[in-house]
Amino acid sequence: MEADRTEGSSVLDRILSTKRDEVTVLHRPETRDLLRRHALDAPPTRDFGAALRRADGRVGVVAELKRRSPSKGDLAPDLEPARTAMEYERGGAAALSVLTDGPFFGGRIEDLQAAREAVGLPVLRKDFTIDEVQVYESRAVGADALLLILAAVPDDARFADLQELAWSLGLAVLVEAHTATELERGVALGARILGVNARDLGTFAEDLDGASALGARIPAPTIAVAESAIRSPADAARMAAAGFDAVLVGEALVRSVDPARLVGEMADAAVSRRGGDP
Repeated sequence: MEADRTEGSSVLDRILSTKRDEVTVLHRPETRDLLRRHALDAPPTRDFGAALRRADGRVGVVAELKRRSPSKGDLAPDLEPARTAMEYERGGAAALSVLTDGPFFGGRIEDLQAAREAVGLPVLRKDFTIDEVQVYESRAVGADALLLILAAVPDDARFADLQELAWSLGLAVLVEAHTATELERGVALGARILGVNARDLGTFAEDLDGASALGARIPAPTIAVAESAIRSPADAARMAAAGFDAVLVGEALVRSVDPARLVGEMADAAVSRRGGDP
């Protein structure tokens, strides 16, 4: 049976079980030590956070490269990372997000590397980071930022350690919440970039209304990012009006016949600054 169709556990549970197996492999001494050396010797990163908060007051579009999803199946299995990245950049994307999870999303590290080499935009590694060795791996393979999902790392001390390690290596961290409680936890943990995912990672059900309502609860000067269920310029404008500095868009772009145009239309929305924002 496919990994994403196992009965009796949430989608996130199944993903994290697979991640723990991957982490075990990465912790082989020769692999772990090599990743750490490459991470420490890596060239400077591109500023992901600065790219999201545009000087012109418009919403930043984080354009995602995504081959498949557990809920929708294949989206763009033949996606060409370099070509897609260049289309996104041409449309005015602020940054890229690249899925590197293989079993559930069909991604690969090579997608991130090919996309980053083709453009000048900062690149977020979109994966399920639960261990320090994955942080070193992200820096070693060329990511400028990584995703830390609050629901995937329930222990505050461990979450803080992963965040601090990423920062120390020059990586930006997109901290992802789905509920008001998780959002408060992210704020308490000092998140500099805080995302609200409209998709419940347990069931993959979407709630754009709920995500929109959380935008105003993200304190300035934290950079606020709306994630998932954004499929049109109207959706992007709605989230910008709710106070989100940026929107992360995947499915709509990889399925679009003209992704550059769609990026440009989404990026035209004006952000309603939250209290205390510059």
